[in-house]
Amino acid sequence: MELFSNINIQFYIIAYLVGGIPFGLILAKKFSSIDIRESGSKSIGATNVLRVLKESNPTLAKKIAIATLILDALKGMLVLIIASILDLSHETLWMIAILSIVGHCYSPYLKFEGGKGVATGFGVMIYMIPIETLIAFAAWFIVGKVLKISSLSSLIALIALIVSSFIIHPDIPVIKTHAPILIISFLIIYKHIPNIMRLFNGEESKVV
Repeated sequence: MELFSNINIQFYIIAYLVGGIPFGLILAKKFSSIDIRESGSKSIGATNVLRVLKESNPTLAKKIAIATLILDALKGMLVLIIASILDLSHETLWMIAILSIVGHCYSPYLKFEGGKGVATGFGVMIYMIPIETLIAFAAWFIVGKVLKISSLSSLIALIALIVSSFIIHPDIPVIKTHAPILIISFLIIYKHIPNIMRLFNGEESKVV
């Protein structure tokens, strides 16, 4: 039990458990009595919330999707903020960032199923590497507006994040490695494999 008295370990567990909270599922069930895991892409993220709920109530769908997006972004960021206030190391902060996304993608509350990690990834990255994340957000926004394909805009934003991180920070401050960014990117890309296959087959749905 001595292991669990270590504050780093405590925050790793908290990051995973908080990251796993399925806000999209909770909000959709509470306000529309719909299980979003049974329709659309079956993801618990904001895009699927919007896609599924707009069939019955477009106005409510937008509100719940926005709330989902914000809450999914905040759940990783808030744990990082608290950890920073307690002066935990930069290495610990990056592990918290990773585990927040792992929690979202493989939620302990959903039999280790979950979302694709984009919003939670944005939340932790805007805290850890804000300039690169803003560049990625701009790419996401522009591609999303033009092509209206959520998965494609997310993947292009991820590429923009990775490339800009190597340009702006050839060595990530303190830890001197891009490994956490690459791990997070791998998780998000892995969760997008079905979307990538649909993109190649021209079958990916647009968000309108």
